[in-house]
Amino acid sequence: MASLLQILHFLSITCLLFCGVATSNQIPKPYVVYMGSSSSNNDEHVQAAESAHLQLLSSIIPSEESGRISLIHHYNHAFKGFCAMLTETEASILSGQSNIVSVFPDSFLVLHTTRSWDFLAAESGVRASPRYNKHVPSDVIIGMVDTGIWPESPSFNDKGIGKIPARWKGVCMEGPDFKKSNCNRKLIGARYYNIPLASNENKASPTKATGSPRDFEGHGTHTASTAAGASVVNASYYGLARGTARGGSPSVRIAGYKACSEEGCMSSTILKAIDDAIKDGVDIISISIGMNSLFQSDYLTDPIAIGAFHAEQMGVLVVCSAGNEGPDPYTIVNTAPWIFTVAASNIDRDFKSTVLLGNGKTYQGSAISLSNLTYAKTYPLVFGNDVAGSYVPMYEARNCRPGSLDPKKTAGKIVVCVDNDPTISRRIKKLVVEDAKAIGMILISEIQRGVSFDSGTFPFTEVGNVEGLQILKYINSTKNPRATILPTIEVPRSKPAPVVAYFSARGPSPLTENILKPDIMAPGVAILAATIPEREPGNVPIGMKPSQFGIKSGTSMACPHVTGAASLVMSEHRGWTPSMIKSALMTTASLYNNMRKPLTNNSNKSANPHEMGVGELSPLKALNPGLVFETTTQDYLQFLCHFGYSQKLIRSMSNTNFNCPKNSTEELISNINYPSISIGILSRHHQTAKTIQRTVTNVGLSNTTYIAKVHAPMGLVVKVFPRRLVFFKGVTSLSYKVSFFGKEAPSGYNTGSITWRDGRHSVQTVFTVNVE
Repeated sequence: MASLLQILHFLSITCLLFCGVATSNQIPKPYVVYMGSSSSNNDEHVQAAESAHLQLLSSIIPSEESGRISLIHHYNHAFKGFCAMLTETEASILSGQSNIVSVFPDSFLVLHTTRSWDFLAAESGVRASPRYNKHVPSDVIIGMVDTGIWPESPSFNDKGIGKIPARWKGVCMEGPDFKKSNCNRKLIGARYYNIPLASNENKASPTKATGSPRDFEGHGTHTASTAAGASVVNASYYGLARGTARGGSPSVRIAGYKACSEEGCMSSTILKAIDDAIKDGVDIISISIGMNSLFQSDYLTDPIAIGAFHAEQMGVLVVCSAGNEGPDPYTIVNTAPWIFTVAASNIDRDFKSTVLLGNGKTYQGSAISLSNLTYAKTYPLVFGNDVAGSYVPMYEARNCRPGSLDPKKTAGKIVVCVDNDPTISRRIKKLVVEDAKAIGMILISEIQRGVSFDSGTFPFTEVGNVEGLQILKYINSTKNPRATILPTIEVPRSKPAPVVAYFSARGPSPLTENILKPDIMAPGVAILAATIPEREPGNVPIGMKPSQFGIKSGTSMACPHVTGAASLVMSEHRGWTPSMIKSALMTTASLYNNMRKPLTNNSNKSANPHEMGVGELSPLKALNPGLVFETTTQDYLQFLCHFGYSQKLIRSMSNTNFNCPKNSTEELISNINYPSISIGILSRHHQTAKTIQRTVTNVGLSNTTYIAKVHAPMGLVVKVFPRRLVFFKGVTSLSYKVSFFGKEAPSGYNTGSITWRDGRHSVQTVFTVNVE
């Protein structure tokens, strides 16, 4: 028979599991209420809509809690809806109403954090456009949704740039540290928002991050200058990566939307920033932000997907980073087909820091270290295992986990750490070693060493397993092991490049495998661009001023490269739609590195489309693509039907009378007019081939003939019909079909390409086919 103590324990656990949940359901927290496309945005309509939303809240919120009847954000331009403090029950009531598309918690999104443009130009093999380097007039406006901007950076100088486009409707919001005069003909707009931080998401009112558009994190300034920064000669990071820093199209205008803090971003604020950017008149929106891949939403509860859909409807291209959760598959985010999704690669520049051992041997590691150590003096060298604190497991000490090292054993020494624990970042390991009074750190890591870590002035280098083993053998071979770590040197013209970065998130998309994601790859490793002046001790070398430029890595850095390239193409072709620009960049991408060999990943294996998309960005080729694939709003609405959304929801979302096809299944997604082809399942047991249709639009010479060439893996039968597309005056669009037959193909994903050539242009469509 159970004792009274056991019974009470059971009741307490039961209450924690059930009573606690019931109570937590009634705690108000921010929810986004999405109500589809906006039909009008004049002032009278906006006021009426806001009044209606407040009335809607008053109908479900108890009168004794009337203080909650207020809007955190109100969306009224490209789409309609609001963000408010609701309980789970109230959110559920609203989600059942006919005029509401979706209701979802205000989720937390994370930031996906010079030579690169020259590298892209060199690899394209195409003569540069004058607009690529000089202030050729451009009225293209890029909206950067990020952490704000540092307006004093020379990258935002407006010298040589013409008047602000008359169509611009944006503002330059002021704050204690940001004046209207901080905006100019280059930085034409700046907004900020009251940002509810993740740590405050359950409080009754949002907390203000910073009352100005000024960037205090550096991420927004770096991405903005990468996309469209003015040319700045002799730019460097304390002498490293010296050269001319510039964006993809230096004459393009920038508008900053500070929707994020250093903690990250709330989805409701991202939506508000997108809505404002569209209203202000931007042409391209760049978002180096995304959800954690483990908590991805579907398309109608994903704030970036929702905002990007309505931007696309209104002729605004949205470019997003793919995420930094690679190299595992199914980690990619921002995968809606109307989003231009960007993976990251390295460029032909590396940063090396050499380890000199007491026995005279040297090993070259990877690092961005502003160390002042020299050949003249060496220091005691120890392995983390041997300097563990009391009662600390050796596993923790050799991984340099927080609290694992004994400062009495590490002071004044160089500590060797390993990277067996992926939960402890390089930055944390470095801080642990530095806090333990060590003089420097050597990290043994095979995976991450391709992406140089910036350790500031703390001596640091990262070596691979082979070099690491030799260093550990040396430690064990002598009673007094010693070493020094030399300052970083730049290694130019490194090969191979580009290579898929290890951190770059991989496809296929967890939501559907019938659209290829990522779309494209661009430089995202060790990118020099403008940043905020660094003022933390230990990050600025003694006797030097804080650098105006920083070196950062991430798909956050790759995204603005594509944004800048898109602005370049848009400047040349103002009449093109977002999908035409996206197509031009995708069909002209390169599948080869600077050794003229197929692209590889960080494991030195051939890269596949789920890692690199259609290949590496080649901006200059995209200026004259020959043919483009136009993906229309109708295509995207059909995609939503095939994905499984109801016709009613789609009509509300799009503000149309659209009718879903009678036979809507997920496999039909492969048929939307996309610049790449992906087939999630191709059964080898089918006796007939699967056929996909595409339509191309001729944007080159009016009288020309294109001939198709198929590159397919052994066993997969791929046929194109017709194999010739003949364009003449009056005929600008033609359709063709591609059949895939996989009876003899190996299981799993088979990849290849279809290339249309007319003697002047090469239009490449990459395909991925999963044979089962």
